[in-house]
Amino acid sequence: MKVLIIGSGGREHAIAWKVAKSPKVTKIYCAPGNAGIEEIATCVPIGAMEFEKLAEFAAANEIDLTVVGPDDPLVGGAVDVFEARGLRVFGPRKNAAILEGSKAFSKDLMKKYNIPTAEYATFSDPKEALTYLETAKIPIVLKADGLALGKGVLICNTLEEAKAGVKTLMEDKEFGSAGDSIVIEEFMTGREVSVLSFVDGNTIRIMTSAQDHKRAKDNDEGLNTGGMGAFSPSPFYTDEVDAFCQKYVYQATVDAMKSEGRTFQGIIFFGLMLTREDGKIVPKVLEYNARFGDPETQVVLPRMKNDIIEVFEACIDQKLDQIELEFEDNAAVVVVLASDGYPVSYQKGFEITGQENFSGKEDYFLFHAGSKFDEAGRVVTNGGRVLGVTAKGATLKEARKKAYEATAWVDFENKYMRSDIGAAIL
Repeated sequence: MKVLIIGSGGREHAIAWKVAKSPKVTKIYCAPGNAGIEEIATCVPIGAMEFEKLAEFAAANEIDLTVVGPDDPLVGGAVDVFEARGLRVFGPRKNAAILEGSKAFSKDLMKKYNIPTAEYATFSDPKEALTYLETAKIPIVLKADGLALGKGVLICNTLEEAKAGVKTLMEDKEFGSAGDSIVIEEFMTGREVSVLSFVDGNTIRIMTSAQDHKRAKDNDEGLNTGGMGAFSPSPFYTDEVDAFCQKYVYQATVDAMKSEGRTFQGIIFFGLMLTREDGKIVPKVLEYNARFGDPETQVVLPRMKNDIIEVFEACIDQKLDQIELEFEDNAAVVVVLASDGYPVSYQKGFEITGQENFSGKEDYFLFHAGSKFDEAGRVVTNGGRVLGVTAKGATLKEARKKAYEATAWVDFENKYMRSDIGAAIL
């Protein structure tokens, strides 16, 4: 079968790598892709938001399955455009992708269906938001309602910070229309855990757990980013936590979306906070995403044993109850190599060298996020997050050691990385 993957980041490279392992697949296309994806797929110069062009390409090239990677095209309705043409596509429709597209919607959904989450209030008027803050408990969290590349969340430790945050989101429009409305949320403390899942509208199958590192600098300092690294599994995702989430979070979310007339088929990413109440761990939902996480995908998929095409098709055909997910009994760590200055300002166009060092090496993976070919045919940097260096090991400690060793195998000018991915739990 022929597969088209929409997107151009490290997540899409990891998906393409996993798709390429399926014996069902004869040809992979990626739109628009990147220089790393080009090694296993034919990249086509169509943007992820050019839905009609993408659908035309899929029809003209007799694509058997399209996989939509990023949040923007899912929230924008890419799946609806493909389905309207009778094309087979994996991902939630627009009315279901709102689970990620609007934080206000997802919070209201959780409140309505008693899915545990932080206390919150929603505002579209900055004056009302400022008035609310005067009596709110500090620290507090401000979230842009819409999509903001994973960066529209402000943790405010003082009232002054919170007021400035309202201005940043709602008046200065730092994240554009994403800040037209905001959610002001109770600040929760505890361990964060990411859990990805496959959903067919009725059935949900949970993947292995993971945890990413959002802040740009070591010790979780600096600005929020799309993610500077991740590890899997999380040692804090215990059987107790899983049992609680199975009972109160996972299936409850799938059923809630169906009850709202928004049947969800695709990936639900659960961002969880493991809070404590009366000495017991009580998981609460921090956020939902409607797609694979990035960089979590780069540590989850290398550990997955299943043929991912079979799982995608089971979701589309609502036969996920016939699938049991299997993961290797090991660990994986990804360290993101970024352009120094990310996420604010950085230079691009530097040659990437050393990729050949990963060739043929078992348990090591180099996933491209921001790369392209220049006019001379060289692979050069083309983004803030450039590469994801992933390694597997018998333990988290071993995987981490191998991943950091492998970061020295590849190089580019202004290369930057955090030195503490996974360190805190060891």
